[in-house]
This record gives sequence, structure tokens and C-alpha cells, in this order.
Amino acid sequence: MGTRSTSKLPGPLDKVRRRLEQWRRKKKRPSRIPEDLWNPAVELARTYGLARTARSLRLDYYSLKNRLEAPSAVDEKQAPDFIEVIPHGLASLTECTVEFEDKDGARMRVHMKGGFMPDLTALSESFWAAES
Repeated sequence: MGTRSTSKLPGPLDKVRRRLEQWRRKKKRPSRIPEDLWNPAVELARTYGLARTARSLRLDYYSLKNRLEAPSAVDEKQAPDFIEVIPHGLASLTECTVEFEDKDGARMRVHMKGGFMPDLTALSESFWAAES
């Protein structure tokens, strides 16, 4: 069997492949791949595909797949902890837009101008309930 050429890998894949190879050469005994190497591999799998990334980086396909499908800390950080609602008395003085977006990319935008103030609580509950 011939050796596989890695010179045709896209730059980001090749960069992470080199980091992994360097780590593999330095380790003295079998050990787990550090998170700072798994994280870029997961991001590359989103861009270049699971199979290609696992093969190029010599990673276990199913380990990479599990990490790719797991909810990430980034997703959790993007979820709002609270929503600030402008008191009704100030609504007539301001104009604003409230946007909702779920983890799957569904969006809802509410533009408020002048005295019109919709029930944002009911709108947000309806939006989040629709994602279930």
C-alpha cells in the first residue's frame, strides 16, 4: 500500500493535521487527545465533512461524530439568559427591533415603533414552543 499524500489538504485541515502529528510524536504513552486539538477538529468537520476530516486527521470517525453531534458550549453561550423588555411608558419614545433565533437557525423579528408594544412574552413563548 502506498502512502497517502497530505499536500492536497486545504490549509486549515493541514494545519490541524500537523498539530495532531506533533502531539502524537511527543506523547510518551497512550493518552487522550487534548480538548484544544479536538475543538478545531470538530469545527473542521462542520466545514469539510465528518468522513474527510476523520480520515485526514487520523481520528476515530465515531469519536469525532459524537463530538460533532453533542451540544457545544458555544451553543449554550448563545442562548439568552434574559430578555430586557422596555417598560410601556418608554415605548412611545423609542424604536427598537427584537430578534429571536434558535439553534437551528429559525428566526423571528419584531420591529416596534412609537406607541405599539406587542406582548413580547407571548411572542417569545410562541416562538420557543414552535421549535419543539
